[in-house]
Amino acid sequence: MSAMTTARGPVTFSPTYLVLELRRALRNRRTLVFLLVMPPVFFLLFGHDYRDSDPAAFAYVMVSMAVYGSMIATTSIGAQVSVERAQGWTRQLRLTPLRPTGYVLTKVGAALILGVVPIGIVLGVGAFMGAQLSAGEWVSVAVLSWFCSLVFAAFGLFIGYLIPAENAMQFLGPVLALMSFFGGLFQPLDTMPQALQDIAPWMPTYAVGLIARSPITDSGLTPAHLGDLVLWTGIFVAGTAILFRRDTQRV
Repeated sequence: MSAMTTARGPVTFSPTYLVLELRRALRNRRTLVFLLVMPPVFFLLFGHDYRDSDPAAFAYVMVSMAVYGSMIATTSIGAQVSVERAQGWTRQLRLTPLRPTGYVLTKVGAALILGVVPIGIVLGVGAFMGAQLSAGEWVSVAVLSWFCSLVFAAFGLFIGYLIPAENAMQFLGPVLALMSFFGGLFQPLDTMPQALQDIAPWMPTYAVGLIARSPITDSGLTPAHLGDLVLWTGIFVAGTAILFRRDTQRV
């Protein structure tokens, strides 16, 4: 922190602050549970039955749970903004050379770095359990799962500025679970009732799942789905920018 506070001139990104963010997140036991335990447990819960009977569905669930774990990690890091605002930490940072945009970029960077962890764990468990993908498919699904987590980093920041600290995390838990269920992350959509299949395309998790699974499935991915991902990311970034500007004007 001292390096950040003694630096001259505006700072749009601080590696020192990024390291502090990562260390603080990893000291949080609840964050570690989200990163290390929930994704592989959910993968085994939803995917174990497909392991021997349907290898394709087993791989489908594996990638979906990797996306889900990364979504939980990136969203929770972004949503911590709500707690920091309530504690006055964001006002404290404004006494340093770190620009507000640097603060947001650092949050996004920390979220994306931590989002790699559940992806690696779930894919590692899948490989141990016998998932059969080519080398190129392993790399592709890992990279695409990580890339798609950007939209949830933006979503977490948006919620962090939108909802008071005491309600943000309680709100996110059920919302992320519902988005995952209705978006087809918890089980293949073709096994769900038609009404739920009709709802799925309205969820941001739907396009994310299609993109992440596209190397291993005939997912029907089209440019329109990529557009959906860009649209959802744009909505959350724009919402964060508006709320961030309003929050800054209050101080």
